[in-house]
Amino acid sequence: MTILDGKKTSNDIKSEIAISVKEIVAKGSRPPHLAAVIVGEDGASLTYVGSKVRACKRVGFESTLIKLSDKITESELLLKVKELNENNAIDGYIVQLPLPSHINSQKILMAVDPDKDVDGFHPTNFGKMALNLPTFISATPYGIMELLNRYNVETSGKHTVVIGRSDIVGRPVSILMSRKSNPGNSTVTLAHSRTKNIKELTLQADIIISALGTPDFVTKDMVKDGVVIVDVGITRVKDDSKKGYKIVGDVDFENVSKKSSYITPVPGGVGPMTIAMLLKNTLQAFLK
Repeated sequence: MTILDGKKTSNDIKSEIAISVKEIVAKGSRPPHLAAVIVGEDGASLTYVGSKVRACKRVGFESTLIKLSDKITESELLLKVKELNENNAIDGYIVQLPLPSHINSQKILMAVDPDKDVDGFHPTNFGKMALNLPTFISATPYGIMELLNRYNVETSGKHTVVIGRSDIVGRPVSILMSRKSNPGNSTVTLAHSRTKNIKELTLQADIIISALGTPDFVTKDMVKDGVVIVDVGITRVKDDSKKGYKIVGDVDFENVSKKSSYITPVPGGVGPMTIAMLLKNTLQAFLK
């Protein structure tokens, strides 16, 4: 059994990006610039955006954090998006989700310039991804593909079962795994909350990518020997530690790992890859 180590791989990618930035600056250019917009005081969002800012510093990017009140109107936020679209000093930016309930998230994401959409959420970029055209790929699916690539996990001709159909992970990764590419060329089954007999599907799977958000959903009796497991789930579960909780994935790691050929841990698997791929998208935006 091999651990798909997202922490190590993300550090490798950041080191590679840092070398590219040094070369860019040495030629007299400014470094790439990533901006992040956060609305309100959501603790998890603030932590996540803070880690993005620190990652920018590590690789030599410039970064701008734009903190806005949760009382901001949709019109005011759209004006801020327009301002970022027109700012030539910013190569890419993200609008951190979730947004307050009085703001239409889809309307905001649609207003982002696709050429600066380093989150890869705009329909233009999603469509290009589906057509296998060069574009920004959403950071979590991009990170999954990069992990499979760097560990030389064979995907061609394999049966991949994706559990979860969100627009951010499940749906895009199902498209990526089926594309004519490497990694890819997989036969994909997309399972979700209405899928009957999920166990029958997972027992046939060579590769399982679970993005459900249900702790320990995938158990050892649901997988065959030699399966490749990519666990995207991140859930806080109460325990007796100092923190009062632990982070667990969708997969019963302790038992499923015994039957796996490759598996991602939680934490330390897919999670760290997300920020690394966001940085990679920003570098790509700068180089366009």
